[in-house]
Amino acid sequence: MRKILILSLVFFLYGVAFAKDIENYDIKIYNHKFLPEVVKASSGKVIKLHIFNKDSTVEEFESFDLKREKIVPGNKKIVVVVGPLKPGEYHFFGEFHQETAQGKLIVK
Repeated sequence: MRKILILSLVFFLYGVAFAKDIENYDIKIYNHKFLPEVVKASSGKVIKLHIFNKDSTVEEFESFDLKREKIVPGNKKIVVVVGPLKPGEYHFFGEFHQETAQGKLIVK
């Protein structure tokens, strides 16, 4: 029983320490556009992009720079986790509406 308690405490403290290294950002897809189009984040952090598709049609979040692609059903939410990242600009786009769904993540 004591070992379980000690392990639980270790995992809890590890989780608290790790949580400081996570940054969360909300991005909405509305009228086939990413809002905001530019997200600014810190280098060396894990980044969670919470993407809410407010359109009724499906979109695909895609980024060659971030090496991610994920379907976002209409009126649904997904989470894309990246990082830690080096400083720079990382572009992303909507696969199904590339002419309007453009965005970038700026890491400093």
